[in-house]
Amino acid sequence: MVNGMTQSAGQPVIILPEGTLRSRGKDAQRMNISAARAVADTVKTTLGPKGMDKMLVDSLGDVVITNDGATILNEMQIEHPSAKMMVEVAKTQDEAVGDGTTTAVVLAGELLKRADGLLDQEVHPTVITKGFRLAKFRAIEVLNSIAVDVNIENEDMLLRIAETAMSGKSAEKASKELAGIGVNAVKKVAEINDDTIELDTDNIKIEKKAGGSINDTQLINGILIDKEVVHSGMPKKADKARIALIDSALEVKSLEGDAKINIDSPDKFQLFLEQEEKMLRDMVDKVVKSGASVMFCQKGIDDNAQHYLSKAGILAARRVKKSDMEALSRATGAKVVTNLNELGKDDLGYAGIVAERKVAGDEMIFVEECRTPKAVTILIRGGTEHVIDEVERAMEDAVKGVAASLELKKAVAGGGATEIEVARHLRKYADSFQGREQLAVNAFAEAIEVIPRTLAENAGLDPIDKLANLRAEHDKKLVNAGLDVFTGKVHDTIRAGVREPLKIKLQAIKSAGEAAEMILRIDDMISSGSSSAGAGGPPMPPGGGMGMPEY
Repeated sequence: MVNGMTQSAGQPVIILPEGTLRSRGKDAQRMNISAARAVADTVKTTLGPKGMDKMLVDSLGDVVITNDGATILNEMQIEHPSAKMMVEVAKTQDEAVGDGTTTAVVLAGELLKRADGLLDQEVHPTVITKGFRLAKFRAIEVLNSIAVDVNIENEDMLLRIAETAMSGKSAEKASKELAGIGVNAVKKVAEINDDTIELDTDNIKIEKKAGGSINDTQLINGILIDKEVVHSGMPKKADKARIALIDSALEVKSLEGDAKINIDSPDKFQLFLEQEEKMLRDMVDKVVKSGASVMFCQKGIDDNAQHYLSKAGILAARRVKKSDMEALSRATGAKVVTNLNELGKDDLGYAGIVAERKVAGDEMIFVEECRTPKAVTILIRGGTEHVIDEVERAMEDAVKGVAASLELKKAVAGGGATEIEVARHLRKYADSFQGREQLAVNAFAEAIEVIPRTLAENAGLDPIDKLANLRAEHDKKLVNAGLDVFTGKVHDTIRAGVREPLKIKLQAIKSAGEAAEMILRIDDMISSGSSSAGAGGPPMPPGGGMGMPEY
């Protein structure tokens, strides 16, 4: 069969439409492996404390400067289907854990590189995928056995995990202060039930405003709303505020459908206006009677209603986002009320101070000094938009890293120590096989060492020497021996405070292993011609082609 045709009694039988591209066997495998490795090589140089940044420029000229793996791959215009699978690895890692995206993608790329060597030795892809699967399960067992315990009360360990997550980012120069903010935020929103810790990082709101410096970043024990007080006559500050959250408009409803009101005299028009005004006054009266001194409305507030609220001395904001309303509810204890008639004292929340303040020239409402806030805000500051965007990414990594460590209550050594130890165990495990699976398990062990090797390369160190030193230390049962990229020496990374959540490593190995297995099992690529490309136009680039912005 060639290009979708088969020869039968001298007559070709057309199976696939004209313009279809097809590659099979080793050609398809090589093409897929090349494309996936090209993606991994793109982010490889960003790994570790000495990783470099990428500048991504889109078609409109907008610039993103980052070394965050997930952000880089999201911004790249990747076309090749196998390369897109590597982007999925990063997305999965980012959604499941929030950090370790570069690790997962680099590991997947290295697994495919090692598999390519085995394919050259005529090892069948199904044998390679079986060996990879066995090695993956063994690696997970080893990771669980070497992990150290994490306790929410051990603030020093949590700070170290947060600092490690921030290493290599632009925010690193202020990492101690930022790590402290991140850890405090996580501890505020954590709910401890017996031995379990319930932690939703969505309850940590991150707001950013250009201006000042990174060191001006602060944690607010409450919520920061990017809105201004709706009426100039309202108070700009409320102490010991009683807060009402309203999910209905303080406006007179318009008629639905084709319904009309006929007014045939000035008197009737005046009555209509008075009635409308009375309805608005009644709405405001209900807010006043509840005892509220501050009101956040998810929908609109009529001009007349604003006037009556200001006369009553109530601070109000309108069109507040649903996510902010939920955060306010968790922070202040207020209930979101959808029917004004049902609003009562029990529905109100409390905050020590609600005040409108200017931040970088824009008015924002601070809701602070909540009693036991289960939602908090981190206000990020920085010299430029690019800086605060990267600080935001670093802060998210730190917060999610601490949350991930508390979820499993386990952490592992950083600096490549964990990967070297897992590789050592996998080599021993490979000796228990007599078939070709042994080659695949050994290939997995070599692939996982790409992390310490890349850390050394990015730090300008000799990767061969450093890997030899690390292996020698681990052979002496020094499980936590990792690489100090600043001095080039091998040291105990747990003592040095270089720690990573166990969940990051587990998810990276699972995602990378599964992606590599799926790509290796493809031996036939059939791509239909697209209408935009014309009848014979190729719908995807040959080889490992990817559309990428300049960087």
